[in-house]
Amino acid sequence: MTKRALSSPRSVLSTPMCECCIIPPDVLERLSQDTNFSEEERKVLSDMVKFEKEWRKLRIARTRTMRSAANFLATMEVAAPPGLPTVSVFNCRQQTTLPGVLIPTPDTSSDTTAKRAFEQTTEVANFYKSVFGRSSIDNRGMSLNSSIHYGVKYNNAFWNGTQMTYGDGDGSIFVDFTASNDVIAHELTHGVTQYTLGLNYTNQAGGLNESMSDVFGTLFRQWSAGQDVNKADWLIGRDIMGPAAKNRGFKCLRDMANPASNHCLAPQPMKFSQYRVGMDPHESSGIPNHAFYLAAMAVGGKSWEKVGKVWYQAMMGTPSPSMKMSTFANRTRTLAGTLFPSEPSVKSAIDTAWKKVEL
Repeated sequence: MTKRALSSPRSVLSTPMCECCIIPPDVLERLSQDTNFSEEERKVLSDMVKFEKEWRKLRIARTRTMRSAANFLATMEVAAPPGLPTVSVFNCRQQTTLPGVLIPTPDTSSDTTAKRAFEQTTEVANFYKSVFGRSSIDNRGMSLNSSIHYGVKYNNAFWNGTQMTYGDGDGSIFVDFTASNDVIAHELTHGVTQYTLGLNYTNQAGGLNESMSDVFGTLFRQWSAGQDVNKADWLIGRDIMGPAAKNRGFKCLRDMANPASNHCLAPQPMKFSQYRVGMDPHESSGIPNHAFYLAAMAVGGKSWEKVGKVWYQAMMGTPSPSMKMSTFANRTRTLAGTLFPSEPSVKSAIDTAWKKVEL
């Protein structure tokens, strides 16, 4: 068994650990003020907005502690384990202490949430291994831990820099956050981005950060279903929408084919001229999201085989925390020619897609 050194202290410390959630806080706040929802539904959302603000402070403090630890541990040698990483699931039992109580055999659990979290996390690891040759999110076989049943009617899922956490939803606006496999892949991809480009969570880099998670979340969902680009619906978070949200006409959180659509709970801009400094990353991610969709549709076939591989390789290399969207776009243009030299149509499709979103 070979051994690999962990990243140098500089590379570890320069990689921001992203405390990222699938539902942006401004959307939760907007919904909490929407009188079309019941008073009880709005109260759950309002309480969650307050909770998120406090919880973020704790996550920031923990992240700083983890970075300090990484500084001391970065030079240690670790074995590169074969196969897929260890996947563990913990039960928070409606409490907010992480990770919760370990579930010994989640793969055979009668708790469908536990079983789903285990199976889909394992499948995400298999996806990254099979399609891109990546060993877990850090490419060193990192164990993948998930906590379920977090809080009471918790309307979100998040990656906190070390693990995944899922709420059960309120059963009305949102349902169990493990129900949508692209949500699971989206959040775990924040971990991949953490160990690759190390994108900040502000401005253009923040939009790219969120877009990477949407792109690989939908790639995973398409790969799992064996769908080509024409059969895919390109919706993000379709399966976590509750009955109250559906009754209001919301089909999904975001739509990569039509980011500005009214059926999105969080509509987004489609062109770079609509971008504004300080824009929420969940919002500005619509621009590179739509570019990926346009490129994948133009190339055709299975999105993870060509355009997906270009996007993945564009995530590799030197960490670029403040990367601009145009820089990433140009990187994909170059890589398309390098990865598919005998298929100039791939590079042409990617170039045209970026130009259509004004990048």
